[in-house]
Amino acid sequence: MSDSTGTTSSSLPRRTVYGPADVPRGWAPPLPGAAPFTRGILPGGYRTKLWTMRQYAGFSSAKESNLRYRFLLAQGQTGLSVAFDLPTQIGYDSDHVLARGEVGKVGVPVASLEDMEALLAGIPLDKVSISMTINATASILLAFLLGIAKGRGTPWRQLSGTIQNDILKEYAARGTYAFPPKPSLRLVTDVFAFCQENVPRWNTISISGYHIREAGSTAVQEIAFTLADGLEYLAAAREAGLDLSAIAPRLSFFFNVHNDFLEEIAKFRAARTLWAQLMAERFGITDPRASAMRFHTQTAGSTLTAQQPDVNVVRVAIQALAAVLGGTQSLHTNGKDEALSLPTEASALLALRTQQVIAHETGVARVVDPLGGSWAIEALTAGLVEGAGALIRKIDGMGGALKAIEAGFFQREIQESAWRAQRAIEEKEQIVVGVNEYVAAEERPIPLLVIDPAVETDQVARLQALRARRDASAVGKRRITIVDAAREGRNLLPPIVEAVTDLVTLGEIVESLRSVFGSHRESAGW
Repeated sequence: MSDSTGTTSSSLPRRTVYGPADVPRGWAPPLPGAAPFTRGILPGGYRTKLWTMRQYAGFSSAKESNLRYRFLLAQGQTGLSVAFDLPTQIGYDSDHVLARGEVGKVGVPVASLEDMEALLAGIPLDKVSISMTINATASILLAFLLGIAKGRGTPWRQLSGTIQNDILKEYAARGTYAFPPKPSLRLVTDVFAFCQENVPRWNTISISGYHIREAGSTAVQEIAFTLADGLEYLAAAREAGLDLSAIAPRLSFFFNVHNDFLEEIAKFRAARTLWAQLMAERFGITDPRASAMRFHTQTAGSTLTAQQPDVNVVRVAIQALAAVLGGTQSLHTNGKDEALSLPTEASALLALRTQQVIAHETGVARVVDPLGGSWAIEALTAGLVEGAGALIRKIDGMGGALKAIEAGFFQREIQESAWRAQRAIEEKEQIVVGVNEYVAAEERPIPLLVIDPAVETDQVARLQALRARRDASAVGKRRITIVDAAREGRNLLPPIVEAVTDLVTLGEIVESLRSVFGSHRESAGW
């Protein structure tokens, strides 16, 4: 065994030179396509199917965001990824007092079926896969999409895409929740059941480690907390009486890709390995369609710097390459300006071109798991499997992810890791180019995207005009139906879909549900 030269971000030993002795005895991952899928879920890798290039975008208004989507699709993007503004994420209409100053700022405002119609104008829903980063209000945004499809005559069975719908990580790391955990989990399983019956190609959840990592976790914690959340969702589905063998194939995952190149490649291999093992051990699921982890990856926003933003192009390219070498099914590459603003059209295009260069010019897509067999990669993969597995067992001892989150365990672990990472930067144990070393004497400004304040005024005016012309009696009846379904324990998707077609707004649906479910108030869990 070679000498150690410190540790990775997850405290795994980092060797000067790796050799056979660094790989655990008996560690021999099978070929790609075979369980536990350490080397990839498809025997042919990207030769069989290139990853989906899915650039995350949404800002200003539905009309402006639509123009950005159509631009990116024309430039070779192969799937949409919708960013919603904060009011939409937490269940407030654009004209609510708590939405003031936030409309259209970090995403697109979608308060009604008409907003969704403008957002997706000219985009063929049966041909373009649509991912929506939405959690507390995921069922409502899905209902908007289904309403648009119905109006266009597009069968729901032809729709493909994903809603994030991962509420547990909101309590642990992000904060865009609306209801308490238990009714929120009910909404998740209602989506599972409804889509199984009506929208079978739809990925009903994207279990997210991305935001856990952005909040400061290590790679081990990102794997463990994400997979523990996944186990909690499957347990909730089982408790709701759902067939897990039918639900599991529609689960997908969402990971961060950070700066530690070798550890990040190993992280994806380890996550696939652990998930397949857990599915077999906990639920007896061995069908490859259900146990082979499919995941989207986004480059790490938290690593981008406001200083010397052009250097972010390099960071993003290296992170994107790690995601591809790790076998991601879908990828978003950040714009160089995202530490300063939402990306301009030019920086969004450069980020997309980064993926296209990796796909078509580097040759890495022609070989499946090209770093498989490297002693360094295999040692790190095995170490991450062991470390994340031990942390999952600790979470099991607390009663599972929900109880661990309610006790504040996830939150404290993430905060501690974030503090250690920040201290390492401040003490120059970790060099960040342009921040604590190689600092430029004078920064050259770059063009930034600025949201016109008139966007909020226009959005509010459109929403109020919609309220004035719709059938108020029908709206009232639909809201009563939602409240009754919530109280009686019936699946909430059918009445929500009916409500949005009668132009009941997102905020009104959330208010109706809050009258039954109540609101969540954050607790430190100490």
